[in-house]
Amino acid sequence: MKRKSLYWILGSLLIAGTAAGYTYFYRGQSNAVQYRTARVERGSLSSQVAANGTVNPVITVLVGSQVSGTIQNLYADYNSPVKKGQLIAQIDPATFQAQVSQTAAKVQNASASILNAEADIGTARANLDVSKANVVKAKVAVADTRRNLDRNMELFSKNLIAASDKDAAQTAHDSALAQLQAAQAQQGAAESQIESSKAGLASARAALKQVEAELEITQLNLNHTRITAPVNGTVISRNVDVGQTVAASLQAPTLFTIAQDLTDMQVEANVSEADIGRISEGQETTFSVDAYPQNIFRGRITEIRNAPITVQNVVSYIVVIRVKNPEMKLRPGMTANASILVAQRDEILKIPNAALRFRPEFAKRENVTVQKNSAVTPSPRTTSPATRNPERLLTELNLTPDQREAVSRIFKETRTQIEAAGGDQEKIRKIRQESRSQIRALLTEEQQKKYDQTARRAEERQAPVPIYKVWVPIPQQQPVAIEITTGISDGVFTEVLSGDLKEGQEIIVAAVGSNTNNTKNSPSPGLPGLGRRR
Repeated sequence: MKRKSLYWILGSLLIAGTAAGYTYFYRGQSNAVQYRTARVERGSLSSQVAANGTVNPVITVLVGSQVSGTIQNLYADYNSPVKKGQLIAQIDPATFQAQVSQTAAKVQNASASILNAEADIGTARANLDVSKANVVKAKVAVADTRRNLDRNMELFSKNLIAASDKDAAQTAHDSALAQLQAAQAQQGAAESQIESSKAGLASARAALKQVEAELEITQLNLNHTRITAPVNGTVISRNVDVGQTVAASLQAPTLFTIAQDLTDMQVEANVSEADIGRISEGQETTFSVDAYPQNIFRGRITEIRNAPITVQNVVSYIVVIRVKNPEMKLRPGMTANASILVAQRDEILKIPNAALRFRPEFAKRENVTVQKNSAVTPSPRTTSPATRNPERLLTELNLTPDQREAVSRIFKETRTQIEAAGGDQEKIRKIRQESRSQIRALLTEEQQKKYDQTARRAEERQAPVPIYKVWVPIPQQQPVAIEITTGISDGVFTEVLSGDLKEGQEIIVAAVGSNTNNTKNSPSPGLPGLGRRR
């Protein structure tokens, strides 16, 4: 009985061991990590900046009123095409017409005052002439009485005439002198009267100019009751109705809004401060509007406004995108969802962004071997425009033969100086800055803009490029990490600048299997464009 029990115990242990081994083997197989892979592709890639904005006419004119009054008639309505100078509204002119008539009467009164002043001057001049004649006559009388007095004095001294005769001659002379003084006084009064009349005439003329100016103002106010279109265009807004009173005491009220040309529109897009550094004039842009979600409209950036717009501590800038609207589909005020093309690469290696986010769990616990069969080197595009082959720059800027010769000489001298710098980055930076200044001095204003854009793009490419790891599956082994540097991203794919990756090579993008909880897809910090679709 004891031996039989021993056999039962040994058999049970053998069965339990077999079951445990079977369970361990097959569960281990089911827990093995499997990976989903993607291939390294070659193709085109573009990086875009997303922005929202509003569609507006390029030129919008607000038509107001400079005078207050009641709208008597309207001659334009919504969507009405108008020509420059066309009457579009009429304010009741009765009050202003009465003011014109009143001021015109004042002008006539002032004109009559001028005529009276001129007549007074004529009278004063006639009196002056009479006074001058009286003075001459008085002088003759004084001279005659003086001679008679002298003769009588001589005869009286010889006792030839009586004293009464001498006294009579003296009296006649004194009387003539008094008459001369009176005549001279009258002449002075006549001259004063002339000056006074001239002052009155000047005053009357000044009064005439004043009332004439008042007449011009009242006539201008009367003319302003006729509201005319300042430009050729289309009325997109009407803010008044017949019978409505407009008050222009503080500011001109807006009666109409006129778009000069609806076939030429612009989008005023808000670009965040994080993206504005990648925006420049001339960049191509596509956008859509909610009214035509299937249509893609194309434009070009013409202006980047420096005025910041801050909303809830978020800073953005207005970017103006010009677009043609021949079919009149775009209407003022539409919301545009724009994508601004900031970089375009053709025939480059690209990988899914998921491969950059993937990191196996064992890589955190173990020392992972990184494959470095080839050095991770910067992209050839990171060379400065002051040291690269000048032929591309010469072609882009369309230089004259003299400019080409001078720029080529600057390139040659710059390369020599950089080689002599011995790798001193600070010296190299200063050499390149001096080279760019010399080149800019040779260019026209239009060429300088193109050159600045080229230099700015080169500087962006020269910025330090972070190194990332992607994982390559190895049969029956753990994945191997390969270091790469990356370029632009469109939110789905990322450009590979350097690293030991080849077109068509398999790379891991995710882990699948029963223990995928032990493997995490963690975002790679610092990689622009990952985690959001532009």
